[in-house]
Amino acid sequence: METDQHVLRRITEMAEEERRLRDALVTTGADGHDERDRLGAIERELDQCWDLLRQRRARAEFGQDPDEAQVRPQSQVEKYQS
Repeated sequence: METDQHVLRRITEMAEEERRLRDALVTTGADGHDERDRLGAIERELDQCWDLLRQRRARAEFGQDPDEAQVRPQSQVEKYQS
């Protein structure tokens, strides 16, 4: 069972990895294909985690069970506007 704390911890871990990858790409100046692929995967997974956290909080706010929130497909989440 995912809790808000689990989701937030995962977001923090991925954000740190994202920063490390971005720093590595900037400092090396190389075209790190693998790093760019991983960076894209992290960005998509982060979008899903933020979406899940928003769902959980909205469900709790309206008296619904936050544990019924579900991870939505990347194809759905990536179309959201910030």
